[in-house]
Amino acid sequence: MEFADKTFVVTGAAGNLGRAVAKHFAERGARLALLDHDQPRLIKAYGPDHANRACLQVDLLDQASVDQAIEAAAAKFGRLDGLIAIAGGFRMGEAVHELSERNWSFLIDINAGTLLRTAHAVVPRLIAAGGGKIVTVGARAALAGAAEMGAYTAAKAAVIRLTEAMSAELKGRNINVNCVLPSIIDTPENRSAMPDADPNAWVAPADLAAVIGFLASDAGRALHGAAIPVSGLS
Repeated sequence: MEFADKTFVVTGAAGNLGRAVAKHFAERGARLALLDHDQPRLIKAYGPDHANRACLQVDLLDQASVDQAIEAAAAKFGRLDGLIAIAGGFRMGEAVHELSERNWSFLIDINAGTLLRTAHAVVPRLIAAGGGKIVTVGARAALAGAAEMGAYTAAKAAVIRLTEAMSAELKGRNINVNCVLPSIIDTPENRSAMPDADPNAWVAPADLAAVIGFLASDAGRALHGAAIPVSGLS
């Protein structure tokens, strides 16, 4: 039970990866504050709250909403020991010179902005607790620009740079900050969108959750500011 008596905040908890991460951590004894904008989907995924779990509706685009959710988590569990920042979004299809301001703003805010707001609320509590773990979710696609994906790759690249910056700022305070860079994740949505692809080459959510779990565990204590590709067979 490597996460016994540890409390982790998970954003995007109602999604495919969020559910896999929650399962991985719960099986190892973690207490979980599960954050998502879709409260009915949270309840459908997890059922009612109990002593080791709280499902919290939050608007990650609004700092006051984030602050309120993190305050509720801290009040329920007494302390926070880590953040798994999964929430994000994807859009593609526009060349850079045709990119709408709306899509640019959306992708930057849903990926990098949500991380900033959550870090703003969580990091002071980790410092007060004497340490902790932060794992962010970038994308392998962010390692280089790609046609009609400029805004998305820029937004996920910002997640990587923010991860590295936080690591440099916080490793002296006993806080590990690292990032995973998945390729295509094997989800029902991706299978539907790419029916001719081979999902066996993609990354299973449970496998990605296991890497995140390692980074959040004591076994990952020597890693700071790493951006780890998790690519399956692709």
